[in-house]
Amino acid sequence: MTSDLVTALIVTLLFIFGLLIGSFLNVVVYRVPAGISLLRESRCPQCDTSVRAWQNVPVLSWVALRGKCASCGAPISPRYPVVEALTAVAFALVGWWFLTTDHVGATGLVLGITIAGYLYFAAISIVLTLIDLDRRRLPNAIVLPSYVVGIILLAAAALLGGDAAAIVRALIGMAAMYALYWLLRLVRPRGMGGGDVKLAGVVGLYLGFLGWGALATGAFAAFVLGGVFGITLILARRAGLKSAIPFGPWMLLGAWVGVFAGETLGHWYIGLYASS
Repeated sequence: MTSDLVTALIVTLLFIFGLLIGSFLNVVVYRVPAGISLLRESRCPQCDTSVRAWQNVPVLSWVALRGKCASCGAPISPRYPVVEALTAVAFALVGWWFLTTDHVGATGLVLGITIAGYLYFAAISIVLTLIDLDRRRLPNAIVLPSYVVGIILLAAAALLGGDAAAIVRALIGMAAMYALYWLLRLVRPRGMGGGDVKLAGVVGLYLGFLGWGALATGAFAAFVLGGVFGITLILARRAGLKSAIPFGPWMLLGAWVGVFAGETLGHWYIGLYASS
């Protein structure tokens, strides 16, 4: 448990770091599905003018430019500053959560590695949600490397912290979630995409590391949230019973419900069952 001052400082730094990462995530969301290199310099898609450094300052540049290209005046989507701000808030929230709770029982280097792992998960959650909403895709270029990054960071945190059971639980969660979604796709191929199956393993990895309660809650929450959204669309006559709805965003939102509330809900449920 860190002091309030140190916690506030770290959370503030993570917020600023999140703004910078959010700017990069905007690039990833646009370029990865289009097959464009992430190393190419930023240019206006309308006039092809290079974007200068001062025009790339998260949030502030968009406000200073009044949402328009400095060269041709083409509109710049407000989604850019929204993603930057959202990433900043997400990073700050993840840092605050792990710094102010004893949930993972980690301190020092182990805590730092754990936070790094969940910051990465937060970043890909935002990217994959936007791409799935835009393109109905969950690109392998983002999902598959997440297995490697997640296993390395979480294994390091578990082994350095003397909690080998955590990484074993994470690997079981990864396999269980992958198997569940693979079976769902096998039963109903048109209702579950291959990208959802691959993402399920990543979700299970991060939830399993935190505990069985987080894993169960996160897995269940995805179907509840996705179901509520689908029913809402049907009642609003914006979708039908056979309409395709991207499920990746609900998997990821459900996962974060599991991260932040899963163990608490799990313990509450067990206590309720034990007392009955």
